[in-house]
Amino acid sequence: MKKHLLAAAAAVALTLPLSAGVFAEPAPGEHHHHQFSAEDHAAFTDAKIAALKAGLKLTPAQEKNWPAVETSLRDIAKARAARFAEAKDKIKEIHEHRSVIEGLQLRSKALAAKAAETEKLAEAAKPLFDSLDDAQKRRFAVLLHTIAKGPHHGHEFGGPHDGPEHD
Repeated sequence: MKKHLLAAAAAVALTLPLSAGVFAEPAPGEHHHHQFSAEDHAAFTDAKIAALKAGLKLTPAQEKNWPAVETSLRDIAKARAARFAEAKDKIKEIHEHRSVIEGLQLRSKALAAKAAETEKLAEAAKPLFDSLDDAQKRRFAVLLHTIAKGPHHGHEFGGPHDGPEHD
């Protein structure tokens, strides 16, 4: 039963479009059938955070460590949305002028910001993670991974041509 619940939760999380934040953004210039608004991204952020919490089935004692994790995830979502909005025009200019160096610099800045955000999330999540049982830890790993990774993972700022690495 537990395996079926975990598989169902992971499948639902994987089917949700990615939102800003821990969730990668569609790259400028990519062709999508749907363009999501800021409100859409906020709704998907809410849904993915709720899915993570629901999948963990926290005890009352563990609940007190949840707010730090949720706040960190929301802060990351806001910061990445702001970076994406700022970089959107810059990426178009870089691609039009084929400036490899500017693309590398922008990618480096994005990776540094992601690294700092990931470190903050790790710090915020550690007390909660340490309080989880083995089953919850497995679910945490799977569900957090589905939040962070998706079809545009690693291509937050301009698709596969904006830097040397493709996460």
